[in-house]
Amino acid sequence: MTSRTGFFLLSGVLLVVAVLCVGEGVQLVATGKPLGIGIGLCAFVIPAIGVWFLRQTVRFGRASEQLARELEAEGGLPVDELKRTTGGRIDRSSADEVFARRRAEAESQPGDWRVWFRLAVAYADAGDTPRARKTMQHAIRLHPSAG
Repeated sequence: MTSRTGFFLLSGVLLVVAVLCVGEGVQLVATGKPLGIGIGLCAFVIPAIGVWFLRQTVRFGRASEQLARELEAEGGLPVDELKRTTGGRIDRSSADEVFARRRAEAESQPGDWRVWFRLAVAYADAGDTPRARKTMQHAIRLHPSAG
């Protein structure tokens, strides 16, 4: 299963659970008892947070795909120059070398979204997903379409 398929499957499950949770919340509020009303209101808030998070994730994915397509059209996508072990895993020292180069590019051109995109890919290759995501968000903010 690809990550995209998994994402859509889990998104569908989240939406079904949100609908069920809201339905239960309506029933709890309808009891008229203070405790039931309180729990019922919480049953409205929790799915709203989940749907908000899902929306943010979809927006991030679309924006990063847009940047990737634009960079590909310009011929500026990072080339896979990483050395791999015989098992196919990325060699850590190779990823560190590429990362150091990409970080130097980003420091020398802090206003260019392209170098931040490539740095995000280097973070992902190095296995640092949280920093890769933050760096990609920075690249998205720097992109002219973000304003």
